[in-house]
Amino acid sequence: MKNRSNLDIETMLTAKIRESVESAGDPDADRGRYSYTVTDADHGSTVRQIMKKRLGFSGRLIAKFKRGLGTVKRNGVPVRNFAEVISGDVLDIIMPEDVSHFEPEDIPVQVIYEDADLILVNKQPGVTVHPTKTHPAGTLANGLMKRMLEKGDRYKIRFVNRLDMDTSGILIVARNSHCQDAISKMMHQDQVEKYYYAIVHGIVENDEGTIDAPLGRSGEDPVRRAVVEDGSPSVTHYRVIERLSGGFTFLRLRLETGRTHQIRVHLAHMGHPIVGDPLYGKEEPELIGRQALHAGRIVFLHPVSGEPIDAEAPLPEDFQSLLEQLRGSDQPVNEQ
Repeated sequence: MKNRSNLDIETMLTAKIRESVESAGDPDADRGRYSYTVTDADHGSTVRQIMKKRLGFSGRLIAKFKRGLGTVKRNGVPVRNFAEVISGDVLDIIMPEDVSHFEPEDIPVQVIYEDADLILVNKQPGVTVHPTKTHPAGTLANGLMKRMLEKGDRYKIRFVNRLDMDTSGILIVARNSHCQDAISKMMHQDQVEKYYYAIVHGIVENDEGTIDAPLGRSGEDPVRRAVVEDGSPSVTHYRVIERLSGGFTFLRLRLETGRTHQIRVHLAHMGHPIVGDPLYGKEEPELIGRQALHAGRIVFLHPVSGEPIDAEAPLPEDFQSLLEQLRGSDQPVNEQ
């Protein structure tokens, strides 16, 4: 009988282990995970090197695995970060468990997409994203906490993007730190398409255009932002959807950057403040009880599967009512 090489023996054992793993149940099926099949180029690398170079895990996240807070399985068998891999090995990386401790509250949560790594939520207007000094309770985070407990899930609620309290629309919630970091990086590289809808004062003459104006703090006011010469580069693209009677325009906007209050400041700077905006225009309760701004669509590649995600959130009732009211108006309504 011919002697088998160490590689032949490893390959044979790998096949046997895979066979046994496929027939077994998976107790970690509901936790965020990554799977990677080792290539010829990776042969002899350590698990840590694969996590760093191939999957882009941060050093801080990898350290959590070293402390036993996450699990790495090679062909279904748990291994340490320093373990070496061979071509054809399948690494199954189960993310560290990290749990939020917000007070659960009965706040409605409309989920439009969910998997083991992320959740997309359609936030209603008038709700703060997470607890603050001025809004310590009644937030979307409190509602998500209640939903998580009811479903028997365990994860940390990580908001990847933010929306002002009175802006409605899509929020991305990452269920693990790597998913949060990956989407944040995509946003900084303009690889996440974010579309908003707004109703503004005045008739916007050009069918489409770009507002390229740097933004920064407005004097010593901690809340307001303004177009300032030494501000952060800020770019907003707009397209007219409909010119409404009474001197209003319905716009679709796409953010190239994501500064605080960017759309609100850019449109006001353009001479077309958003209807109902109390900070950069004026309150208009007879039209709508908040700024008429809605984050309606988001497009990006899933950070784990690489599959495209194209999610939409329908216009909320108050926004649709305003549109109907303005479409039926023959005279200027509360003209600026």
